[in-house]
Amino acid sequence: MLVTGISGFLGRHLLDASEIGDWELLSPSKAVLDVRQRARVLDDIKTWTPNVVVHLAYRRDDRETIVDGTRHVAEAAAAAGSRLIHLSTDVVFAGRDRPYREDDTPDGESSYGRWKATAEQLVLRAGGNSLIIRTSLLYGTDHQSPIQRDVAEVLAGRSEMRFFTDEYRCPAHAGDLAAAIVALADRPEVTGILHVAGPRRLSRADLARAFAARMDGRSAELTTCSINESGMSRLANVVLDCSLANSLGIQCRSVEDALR
Repeated sequence: MLVTGISGFLGRHLLDASEIGDWELLSPSKAVLDVRQRARVLDDIKTWTPNVVVHLAYRRDDRETIVDGTRHVAEAAAAAGSRLIHLSTDVVFAGRDRPYREDDTPDGESSYGRWKATAEQLVLRAGGNSLIIRTSLLYGTDHQSPIQRDVAEVLAGRSEMRFFTDEYRCPAHAGDLAAAIVALADRPEVTGILHVAGPRRLSRADLARAFAARMDGRSAELTTCSINESGMSRLANVVLDCSLANSLGIQCRSVEDALR
């Protein structure tokens, strides 16, 4: 299994999950495999010929990495005959009252969301045995995610961040997502797009309170507000329907169970 972006938050969890799944991991650094360099990516992946390529590498504000990098990895995986698992996001959607299914048309409004939607189409067009996994906010236990660090900074008195009461997502433990990736690597019949996220719709505020309670029980010290009160433009209600993944035996724990 070759993994791009192994040094990131999800990548660290995938290292642990790959050992459980008995996969041999090839995880070149960006200095060795810069996904923006098409010729290098095509040459290296065809030379290494991994059974599976897991594409995690991204930079949120970098279209070249998100779009062109994904194109290069998808082309290389198809040329090498490797199964490709590409990580995408719920941010490809703008938000609505009902959950999003895999066949819903992306309508994200942010540059990042539009770039990730374009990257998905490039994976599908490249052919080969590919799977796109859309997920939501990630968190961890041994390793803290950026949203967990935000809560820690507030509790330490170093930040005055407010947490939204009306921005809803389906947070997933990164360890659960990593385990899903390893399981799906062995299931080449599962292709296309699959939603893998937490089982419960939670607001940013409720998620922050859960993190704070686990850290030191001072969740009452967190400040909350609505999106309108903040004056910001944000996603409001982006909930992924994960019933297809659940039917395949792929399921993430609730935040309460994962943090217990």
